[in-house]
Amino acid sequence: MSSSSFRFTLTGTDGAARRGEFATPHGVVQTPAFMPIGTQGAVKAIRHDDLEALGAEIVLGNTYHLYLRPGDELIARRGGLHRFIGWNRPILTDSGGYQVFSLAERRSITEEGAQFQSHLDGSRHLLTPERTVDIQARLGSDIAMVFDECLAYPAERVTAAASMGRSLRWAARCRARLIDIRAGVAQGIKATNFNQAQFGIIQGGVFQDLRRESVEGTVAIGFEGYAIGGLSVGEPAELMYAVAEETAAHLPPEQPRYLMGAGTPTDLVECVARGIDMFDCVIPTRHARNGQLFTSQGRINIKNARYAEDDEPLDPRCGCYTCRHHSRAYLRHLYMAGEMNAAALNTLHNLTFYLDTMRAIRDAIAFRTFETFRQGFLRSASVLPLDS
Repeated sequence: MSSSSFRFTLTGTDGAARRGEFATPHGVVQTPAFMPIGTQGAVKAIRHDDLEALGAEIVLGNTYHLYLRPGDELIARRGGLHRFIGWNRPILTDSGGYQVFSLAERRSITEEGAQFQSHLDGSRHLLTPERTVDIQARLGSDIAMVFDECLAYPAERVTAAASMGRSLRWAARCRARLIDIRAGVAQGIKATNFNQAQFGIIQGGVFQDLRRESVEGTVAIGFEGYAIGGLSVGEPAELMYAVAEETAAHLPPEQPRYLMGAGTPTDLVECVARGIDMFDCVIPTRHARNGQLFTSQGRINIKNARYAEDDEPLDPRCGCYTCRHHSRAYLRHLYMAGEMNAAALNTLHNLTFYLDTMRAIRDAIAFRTFETFRQGFLRSASVLPLDS
C-alpha cells in the first residue's frame, strides 16, 4: 500500500479558528483536539476506560521510551501498540526528537542521526531518521512523526538555520523510508499498521524566514499532516503565539496542523485562534500529580492549608467523578498522605478540564461564537492562579 487511509475534513471556520475531523484505522478524531500523553503506553495515574469515559479520542505514545522499554520488536510480536496496551482508539507517536534534545549532556547530533546514552542504563544508541520510522512502523501508531532536531531557546540564527536544514533532510529520509515500508520493500520490518499516516515537522526557531523555508521544503516532500515543532522550549508565550500564527498561515489549509508540546489552557485557546488543530502537553497530568488543579474559578494548589476543612467540590461547575464525589478537604488529605488515589483523582479532574475546554472550543467554532468564547475564557479566573 503506497498511501495512508488517513483523511482530514475541515467542517467549519470562525476567523482563523478551524473545526474538523480526521479519520484513522482506529476511529475518528474531532478537532481542535487535545492528546493526553501516554509516553510509555499509559497515561500516568489513569485507566484507559476512564480516558474513554472522559471522551479522549486519541493519545500520544513516544518512540524513544517504547524503543528502550519494552522494545518495539517485542511490541510488534504482540500485534502492535494498540493491541499491546489495550487501547482501540487512535494513537500518535512522537519520534523521540524532543527526548533526545532533553538529553543534552548525553547525546551528539550528526547528519546520520542522534547518538545518545539511555537514561535507564547508560547504554549507547543511535537513532537515525530511518530507524525512527522503522520503530514507529512496528508500533503501528495511526500517526507517526518524522525525526527532527529540536533546539533550546534562545538559539542563534546560524544555529537555527543549520538545524532546520538538517531536519528537512531527515524529513525526506523519513518519508522515503515509510514509502518503502508501505511498498513492502523494506527488509526486516514487521509493520503492524500499513495505513499509518506520517506528519512532517516545521522547524526554524523563532525566525520567521526560516520557518517559511521549512514550510516550503516540508510541504514539497508531502505528508498527511504538519506539525510545528521547536516551540514551548522556554520562549515567552507571546513569541510562541506569533511564530505559531505565522507558520500556520503558510501551511496547507486542507491538512491538520499540530503544535507540539503546548500547553496551558490559555495556550490552547490562543493557538486555536491562530489556526492550530492539534495539541499535546504533560501539564494537565504532571500538574495533577503535583497537586496543581485547573478549575473554572482558578488554579488550585491542593496542598494549601486553606483547603484542610473545605467541604466544597474542587470545581462546582465540573461534572467529573472527582468533583461529584469528593471535597477539597478529602483531596488535600489524600495528597498530604501520599495516597496513590490522589494522583488518580487529580488527573481525572485535570484531563476533564482540558477535554471539556476543547469541546467548548469546537462548539464555539461551529456556532461562530469563538471570539466571544475566547474573550470570556481569557477574562475568567480559570486562566489565573488562585494559589501560589
